[in-house]
Amino acid sequence: MGLLLPLALCTLALCWGAVSLPQQALGPSPLLSRGCNDSDVLAVSGFALQDINRDRKDGYVLSLNRVSNAWEHRQDGLGSLFYLTLDVLETDCHVLSKKAWKDCGLRFLHESVYGQCKVMVYTNMPHRVLYSPAYNCTLRPVSHRKIVDMCPDCPGPRPTDSSDPRVLEAATESLAKYNSESTSKQYSLLKITRASSQWVVGPSYFVEYLVKESPCTKSQAGSCSLRSSDSEPIGLCTGSLVQRDLEKFVSVTCDFFETQAPAPGGEKSAVNKGRVNIPEVQEAQGEHTSLTVSPYKSGPRGSVQYLPDLDSEKPKNSQEKGPQEAFPVQLDLTTDPQGETLDVSFLFLGPMEEKLVVLPFPREEQRSAECPGPAQEASALVLPP
Repeated sequence: MGLLLPLALCTLALCWGAVSLPQQALGPSPLLSRGCNDSDVLAVSGFALQDINRDRKDGYVLSLNRVSNAWEHRQDGLGSLFYLTLDVLETDCHVLSKKAWKDCGLRFLHESVYGQCKVMVYTNMPHRVLYSPAYNCTLRPVSHRKIVDMCPDCPGPRPTDSSDPRVLEAATESLAKYNSESTSKQYSLLKITRASSQWVVGPSYFVEYLVKESPCTKSQAGSCSLRSSDSEPIGLCTGSLVQRDLEKFVSVTCDFFETQAPAPGGEKSAVNKGRVNIPEVQEAQGEHTSLTVSPYKSGPRGSVQYLPDLDSEKPKNSQEKGPQEAFPVQLDLTTDPQGETLDVSFLFLGPMEEKLVVLPFPREEQRSAECPGPAQEASALVLPP
């Protein structure tokens, strides 16, 4: 009898341990701080930005200036979920061009738009899955007040709506010049996207605008009825109008977008239609096969908001704004510190139910000594505070 009690206690202890260890395993593992210049972090960040640009329908392509913060949450047998904070710059490519951000040019400092994006990226290399479930970005133009202090003669921003007749004149006259030089197709103004002015030899106006194909061809100029057209934007034109005394000097160039053919099978072939090669991610992870860049479920995954430049909205007697006020980017799929599950079964072929553990997005004051990483454009004017 004396031996039975210790044996029973040992048996209970073993049973308790067998139950408690799996319960601990179900809890979220700690976030791992990552270096902002690590090759795989840069590769995943590049994909994240490509995915954000592909998701947008308006505005200009964003490029990666630097990785500001990076965390990795390794999932139990399901890969990793990255939490990334990216400092970004607008390029000269419109998002409808579908150009990769690395193929676009950065703008001059005086016309820069910069900001910050927070994005989650799920990677599962054994199953060749790369997926971004959520993002949010906040952008601002560079401080006009500081640009004027540095370069009084640089072009200054102008409103892009019809309230400025000289901007509208620059757009219409430059497009008229393009149409007059076109051999057949004619184009009409859809939307002015950027505008600025400067004194050169006289008042000068610079515009960028979206165009659509006109229902009339050049040969129909005298007989075509200008009926309304619901066609989509097909190109971005850059024009200028310089006035000197009674003379006008007009210039224009247009960049037409590539036609994006619809994917066969529609949304039902979601997993297959996203399969492309991403050499940077493959090399960083030691993989050399195709990755399934998985599309998202229907509905918005994030947003890009534009705010005024910091100096124009700040009262003269106010104190400096902190980083959270300057770029209020929030991305919390959950506020539960223990995390919540996110069903990603649709990313995998097969009947298995797969769920990630999603944690609250790490605070900005939580970062490794290796963050932020080096910036492509290091001017303090285009780095979020």
